[in-house]
Amino acid sequence: MQLTTENTDNTVQNEQTSNFPIVVKIVESLKKILEEDKKQKNPLFINVKESVIFNLARRALSERGCRFLIGIAGESASGKTTFVQNAIRSCIAEERTDVYTIVCCDDYYYDWSKELKEAGSYEAFFAKGYSFDTPKAINLDLMKEHLVSLKNGSAVRSPDYNFTTCESFPHGVLKKPAKIIVNEGLYVLNEGLRDIMDVKVYIFTPFDIIKDRWYRRAESRGKTGVAADMQFENVNMTAQTYIRPAMQCADIVMNGVVSSEYIQEMTEKIFRTIDNISKGLEPAV
Repeated sequence: MQLTTENTDNTVQNEQTSNFPIVVKIVESLKKILEEDKKQKNPLFINVKESVIFNLARRALSERGCRFLIGIAGESASGKTTFVQNAIRSCIAEERTDVYTIVCCDDYYYDWSKELKEAGSYEAFFAKGYSFDTPKAINLDLMKEHLVSLKNGSAVRSPDYNFTTCESFPHGVLKKPAKIIVNEGLYVLNEGLRDIMDVKVYIFTPFDIIKDRWYRRAESRGKTGVAADMQFENVNMTAQTYIRPAMQCADIVMNGVVSSEYIQEMTEKIFRTIDNISKGLEPAV
């Protein structure tokens, strides 16, 4: 038995050694892409830890069939969902759940439909002290359980949440395990969740842009006037405590005000570069 273990260890070590030049080539090529991005008037990448690029490239080549869990956090209306949608669109032309699956933190809000009806309006609801903008408003334990299950190869059903009525439907959307699992939302990099992430991404967006986006989205969800003002005041206050500190622990900090076209262009270039090098082709340019 000992001999078999040693042989297995030697095989793994040999594979890792043979993959090392490929890993280095991927890292160097991605660094060139990031350098070109820095020259742009409005770059996509604000900060990237070099270690995360190396570790991802090494793991992708050495651990066959591994799944990557990417956590994408940021303030409300910072552009998290927009970034995810455009990044996915650039890489995959059609829906393929074997390649990626997306888990949204917003789907895990607790059901407060009864409390909202009893209050009679959003103004009265907020006046009673209810808040959508603290971690306690979201079932983070259930979301973490679902993420771990997906990473281990098991399908789950995420809840489906209605932001107008505050209803949560517990058996909503089927999520299947995939090569890339993207978890996006306000608190996905908070303590208790960030340790399970393979890559931690924070979307940074200036306050004035967040405010404008937030009010437009609030109106689409039926919140206007005093109700919207009350909630945004709470959004800003709680972000200081629960969200903004997450930027310090992120592996990658991204710009939340770049165009959709540029997000797609950069994401496609990165994935094409990794794919080409892995296949022994020239890096994407």
